[in-house]
Formats: sequence, C-alpha cells, structure tokens
Amino acid sequence: MFIKKYILPLVATVPLFAGIQNLTLNNALEILKNDNLEIKISRFNEQMKQYEIAAVEGLNYGKLDLTVMGMRSNDSGNVFGFKLQSREANFGDFGFNEFLNPLGQAIYGASQGVAPADMSGLLKTEPIDLNFPEARNHFQTKLSYMVPLYTGGKLTEYKKITESMYKMSKFDTKKLLNKKIYETKKAYYDISLVESYMRYLSKIEQNIDKLHTIVSSMKDEGYAQNVDILEVESHQAEVSSMYNQALLNRDLAYQFLSFLLNSDITSISQVRDMAPMPKVNREKLINNSIDIQKALLGLKVSKMAVEAQRGNFKPEAGAFAEYGSADNTFMNEFFDKDSYTVGVQLKWNLFNGGVDNANLEKAKVQHLMVKEQVELAKKGIALKVKKLRSEVLSADADVRSYTKQLKFATKVYESYKGRYKEGMVSISDVIMKQSKELEILLKLLTAKNKRNTKVFELESVLNRGEKAWEEL
Repeated sequence: MFIKKYILPLVATVPLFAGIQNLTLNNALEILKNDNLEIKISRFNEQMKQYEIAAVEGLNYGKLDLTVMGMRSNDSGNVFGFKLQSREANFGDFGFNEFLNPLGQAIYGASQGVAPADMSGLLKTEPIDLNFPEARNHFQTKLSYMVPLYTGGKLTEYKKITESMYKMSKFDTKKLLNKKIYETKKAYYDISLVESYMRYLSKIEQNIDKLHTIVSSMKDEGYAQNVDILEVESHQAEVSSMYNQALLNRDLAYQFLSFLLNSDITSISQVRDMAPMPKVNREKLINNSIDIQKALLGLKVSKMAVEAQRGNFKPEAGAFAEYGSADNTFMNEFFDKDSYTVGVQLKWNLFNGGVDNANLEKAKVQHLMVKEQVELAKKGIALKVKKLRSEVLSADADVRSYTKQLKFATKVYESYKGRYKEGMVSISDVIMKQSKELEILLKLLTAKNKRNTKVFELESVLNRGEKAWEEL
C-alpha cells in the first residue's frame, strides 16, 4: 500500500523523455565503441604511437637545416674571418701598407749603391689594419645536410620496436574495449535483475496488503489484536524500504551506464537475468587471449632490444654537406661568393669501460625473463579460465537451489496465511515465513548477479569482444 501511494507515483513523474529510451544492448555496445571517453583516449594513444614510427623512420633520411646569421664585430680575428668567408680578403688586411713602404725604400737605396739598412725591426711591426680593423657586418646563409649511412642496425631495430609498441597500444585498446563491454553488459543485467526484484517486491507488497486486510477484518471480529496490525504495518514498511533501496540502485546503474556510453540513458530494453555461458576452446584461448598476445609481442620486442644493443659494438658512418654564402650585406652577390663542403665520417667506439657489454647482457637477461613470462601468461590464463568456469557452474547450482527454495518459501507463506485465518498460527509466524521468502529472494538475486559477473569476466578473458554480444 505504501509503495502504491508514494513510490510508484514518484517513479511515474520522472521524465523519461530527457534521454535515450528503450535502448537495446546491441545498440548500446555500438554507442560504446564510438563514444566511450576512455576508448577515445586509448585510440589517441594509438595515433601517437603511429607518429612515433614515422619519427624513427625519418631519421634514416637525414636532416637538412637552413641557418641564417647576422653579426657585427670589430674583433680582429672575427673581421678577418668575415672577409675570408665573404671572399674579400686582400693583402692590405695583413697591414702590408706598413710593410711595403720601408721595404721599397730599402730596395731603391740598394739600387742606388746605398748600403742596405738593418731591416730586422720591420718584422716586429704591428699592422694597425690587421690588429685594429674597422667594425664589419657579416651575414651568412647556409644549408646543412647530414644523413646516417650505417648505424650498426640500431635504427632498423628502433623502427621495429616502435612498430611493435604501436601494435601493443592496439592490444591495450582491445583490452579496454573488452572491459567496457563487460561493464556495459553487467549494467544491463544488473538493471534487469533489479527490475525483476522490484516486480517480485511489488507482489510481496500486494500480499502484505491482503494480509493487512485480513488482520483488520479479524480484529473487527475480535480474533486479532491491534499489535497484530502494527506488526503487519512494520513488515510493510520494511518491504517498502527494500523497494526504495532497489530503486536507488537501479538509478545508480543507469547513471553508470550513461557514463559508459557518454549519453543520457533513461530506459533500456531489458535482457534475460541469466547471461549465457560462453564456450571455451583451449586452442582459441591461446590464440585470442590479449594478455598472451601482448606477452608474445613483448618477447619479440625484447629480442629487438638485444639486437639494438649489439649495434653499439659496430661502427657508425654518416655523410654531410654544406652550401652557403656570406657577405657584409644580406644576400649580396650570393652565387658569386658561395661555397660548399662535403664529407663522410666514420666512428667506432673501441672502449667505454664495459658499459655496452653490460647493457647487452642486461638485454639478454630481459629477453629470457620475458620468455618465461610468456609461459606464465599461458598457464595463468588457462588457470583463470578454469577458475571462472568453476565459479559460474557453482553459481548455477546456487541459482537452481535458491529458485527451488523460493518456490517452497512462497508456498509455506501461503500455507501459514491460511492457517492464520483459521487461528492455528500467530501473525508473527506468518511474518517470519514471508521474511524467509525475502531472505531467499535476496540470496537468489545475489547468486544471479555473481554468476553474471563471472560470465562477463570469462568473456573478457577469452577476448570474444563483439562476438560475445551477437549471441545474446
């Protein structure tokens, strides 16, 4: 009576037109794949890993830089260097004007029969034009290109590693998708279970209303006391509280479902309250398990890391080329004063204190460790599947048991209600039997929920993904 008067009208006034209504599970999973925020973030991570592949591959094509410099200096070394780069250096820059005049006079005097003077002091002359030049502007434009010719195979292995990391990110997205599929399906089954539970509570509340009518009529005839009515009303309030709690749990499940789908979901198309048990094939388990696939990929990456470390023992070779021009005016007579430089470089580390050898041995040990982790993953997944299957089968047995117990408890309650009319039992006995019915109902609900949870976990481990919901 309380539910009819207060709870049901409240539910009826909730606006169901605000969001998506009667959403089927298949449609929900399609929305999940496209709109779930966590999956979107994971796909962005995939894209970043894909760009890392392009970045590593780009190292093979070298690096081309354009450098433009503008300077002004009166430093003698800089000014002379500026003139050389501009192809404008002359003998006057060396201070020859202070050297040639005394030298010319000495040569002329010798031709006239004059004894040559001591010229040793001339070499100690400090040319003013060379040591104290005027400030000069200098603009240099240069193209530089460097390209690796051989890196000991390290660039090749690094590219393979980044490609593998991209594949690993796709595995991570698949695993996340499986998890979100599991959570979405669980939300659907939770809502359906709660709806079923609320319907059963409504029937119980109707039975209590009938019991309340019986007790009231028996009190009017003098066969019941006022305390009997109070006990019935107390039990009625208890059931109403349970209904209200179930209503709150359903609303919470809808909020979580809306979060998963990144959409406002107001109602769903209900599913069966028992999820189908997936079939397990050991061969497919090994081939499809994401954890095993990630472990196998990790084994390949560890092998690549070993090869990359071996590259440190091999020589490296590269080529470079430069082309540019310089002048005291920007871009002046560029091609008249241009210059180029080309070359190759070979580098081979002969000794670094055993660092490369230690890193190589570490990579080898890492490879061996990952190899054992692959075997551990295979056996661990197989064990986990067996455990989940056992838990599902155990929950199946509990569901069958509680279903039978609930039928029996319902019949017992009906029997005691009839006996109460005949004065054979007290109202407390009747209430106790209905409380027992409620207790078993809660146990049945819990067993079904536990079973569904284990089924969805099993599907996630089996990596059945979209195939899992196609069978619903």
